[in-house]
Amino acid sequence: MSKTLNIAIFSPSQNPYSETFIQAHKNGLKGNVFYYFGTGLEIKLEGEKKLMPYILYKLHRINAKFFRKGSRYLWTQKVLYNLKKHKIDTILVEYGTHAHHLLPVLKVAKLPVTVHFHGYDASINHVITSCGAYKEVFAVAKNVIAVSTVMYDSLLKLGCPKAKLIYNVYGPQSLFETVKPKFSKKQFVAIGRFTDKKAPYYTILAFKAILKKHPDAQLLIAGIGELLNTCENLIKYFNLEENIELLGVISPNDYVALLETSLAFVQHSITAKIGDMEGTPLAVLEASVAGLPVIATKHAGIPDVIVHNETGLLSDEHDVETMSANMLRVLDDLDFAKQLGAAGKQRILEQFNLQKHLEKLQKAIGND
Repeated sequence: MSKTLNIAIFSPSQNPYSETFIQAHKNGLKGNVFYYFGTGLEIKLEGEKKLMPYILYKLHRINAKFFRKGSRYLWTQKVLYNLKKHKIDTILVEYGTHAHHLLPVLKVAKLPVTVHFHGYDASINHVITSCGAYKEVFAVAKNVIAVSTVMYDSLLKLGCPKAKLIYNVYGPQSLFETVKPKFSKKQFVAIGRFTDKKAPYYTILAFKAILKKHPDAQLLIAGIGELLNTCENLIKYFNLEENIELLGVISPNDYVALLETSLAFVQHSITAKIGDMEGTPLAVLEASVAGLPVIATKHAGIPDVIVHNETGLLSDEHDVETMSANMLRVLDDLDFAKQLGAAGKQRILEQFNLQKHLEKLQKAIGND
C-alpha cells in the first residue's frame, strides 16, 4: 500500500476568483494538502497562524541582523521550518514565476518539485527574462507542467529537458458537466479578465456587426480588469447599452445559469504586444463541456480543445470580421449550434475531464 503523501502547494496569492484550477488542485489531489500562499515574508499556510514559533523567528532575526542577511534569509527559514514540521513529501508550485521566487527554499529543501506553468509565466518576454529564462527552475524541478501544446514547445525552446515536460490540460469542474443548454435566447456569453490577451473589445466589435441582422441579440460579459473602462466607453460610444451587459465578477453557479440559456460562448484571445498568451482558458473548457459551441480564436491552447467546425468556430487573431460571421452562423442555424455544442460536450468529457487532469498531475507529483 502506497504512503499517503503530504503535499505542499505554493501559490503567489490566496484563492483569486479567476484561479479555480488551483482550487481544483487543493481539493482534488490525493493526500494531505498544505496550501501556502503569498510571497516573501508574507507567505502563509492556510489554516495556520504562524509558520514558525515566535522565539525561533526572533533568534533568526538576530542572526540575520548580526550577519547582515536580508529578508530572503528570514522567509526562507520560516518556510523550510514549516515544511519539515509537516513532513512534506512533495511540492507543487503554481506558476513558473513563483517557482523562481521560491528557489532559495526549493534548493535547500531537496524535495521533489513539480512546477505548473499557466500562461503569462511562459509567454511574457520580460517576465521570462527576469526569471533567468527559468534555467534554475528547470534544474530544480522534477517535472514541469504545460497546459497547451504551444506552451509545451515554448518551454522546450527555453531549455526545459523534454524528459521533465508534461502536457496536461486543465479539466472543468464537474458542475459544468451537468448543464443542459436550452438555447432559449439569442444570447452570447463571455467570461474572463479584461486584459490585453483576452481582447474583450474585439468581442464587442464582432458582436456589434451582427446587430444589423439580429438587433435583439444580447452579449453578456463577466469579469473585471484594466480594460473594463475602455470597454464601457466602447459600448457607450456605439450605443450598445441595450444589447451588451458587463456583469463584473460572477460565481460558478451564475456562470452555469448563463450557459443554460445562451447560444454560444465567445472569446477573442490574442497574443499581447508584450508576448502574453493564454494557457488553455478554463472558461472555454467549461462552456464546451456544458454543451455550448465555442466561438474563439486560434490562440494558444484553444485549438487543442476546440475543433473548428466540429465543436466550435475559430478565427485568426485580430480577425473581427470572421468572428462576427461565426457568430452569425450559430444565430442563423440553431440546429448547427446544438450540433457543435453536443460534440464539444462529448469531446471534453472524453479527453479533457478534471479526473484525467488530476490523475496526470497526481502521477507527476508523486504517486497515484
